[in-house]
Amino acid sequence: MRIGIDARLFGTRHGGIGRYTEQLLKELELIDTTNEYFVFLDGNGINDYQPQNPNFKKVKADFRAYSLGEQLIFPFLLAKYRLDLVHFTHFNVPLLFRGKFVVTIHDLIISHYPSHRATTLNPMLYKTKLFFYDLVVASSARRAKKIIAVSDFTKQDIAHLLKVTSDKIQTVYEGVDLPEVSGADTASVLTRLKLPGDFLLYVGSAYPHKNLEKLLEAFAIVAVNNPSLKLVLVGKINHFYNELQKKIEEMAQATGPFPEEFKEKVILTGYLNDSELAVLYRQAKLYVFPSLIEGFGLPPLEAQSYGLPVVSSDRSCLPEVLGDSAIYFDPENIGEMAEKIELMLSDDNLRQQKITAGDHNLKRYSWKKMAQEISKIYQEK
Repeated sequence: MRIGIDARLFGTRHGGIGRYTEQLLKELELIDTTNEYFVFLDGNGINDYQPQNPNFKKVKADFRAYSLGEQLIFPFLLAKYRLDLVHFTHFNVPLLFRGKFVVTIHDLIISHYPSHRATTLNPMLYKTKLFFYDLVVASSARRAKKIIAVSDFTKQDIAHLLKVTSDKIQTVYEGVDLPEVSGADTASVLTRLKLPGDFLLYVGSAYPHKNLEKLLEAFAIVAVNNPSLKLVLVGKINHFYNELQKKIEEMAQATGPFPEEFKEKVILTGYLNDSELAVLYRQAKLYVFPSLIEGFGLPPLEAQSYGLPVVSSDRSCLPEVLGDSAIYFDPENIGEMAEKIELMLSDDNLRQQKITAGDHNLKRYSWKKMAQEISKIYQEK
């Protein structure tokens, strides 16, 4: 077969979808020496991706996601290669594409939270964006030969919201990377970030559905009985983290349980490289994940790979993905969130139980297994 992979969102600069695409290609190269692959990449990806299997060929497709070029020109480039099947690793399948394809839909978060708070666009442009999002995702689901969902929760969400029969959707779990030895000096990283003592850790974006404002309020409660404890939020500083910084400053100036020192207890690190991040994973007391909705929920699994106990929201796919390896809270209930964080901090036996359970939980997930299941889907189509 001649198989195309839409890898324009290749690499960690594109977040979870980029990592998914990168790992899929890496594992497919190892298991498939029969089919011929054409990997479509943007200007950065064409340099970053270096195939090791001669059956994998790079094609430059420098069309930005959600752009007119993607919709109007990319379909003709795909047609040029006479492909038997294309795998779109994100929902943004060009409306004009008429070939056979499968699509991975990672989540339908925008469908659940179409709020203006989740964008920096003005209201009119955002309404236009939502219109085209609804059009493209519905068209992709309707025309695909198979839809790959990354969790059973997402599968059910797709079936319900996009009116697709469940037998057209297959759940294929993502994998999780095992940690590498950190090249960063632990003491220097902790000193630079002003982290001499214990801290809670969150890694990810600050979009509204991540629910970080309520995490701040829960942490303020926890900090009353744990005055030396800090909260570390790791993520690239952007509009949403800037909005969160305003919330921190408001809380610091308020009366009651939020003293002025509060803003010194919450550390926004900005972007950290993998070795710096590894230091924080290894030194944190626990990982907190307050999200209202996820498609798969990779960050708490990454935390578990470093032996870090997890306290998580009980929403969407998270109980499915984490099983009994975490303790859960209602993410809308600030008091309950604080209570569960304090419980994990104070109970050493519980911490160790969840660390051990986390290690067992990780065995459920493998990038190799993911690629094998997706390769089988290609053959069946």
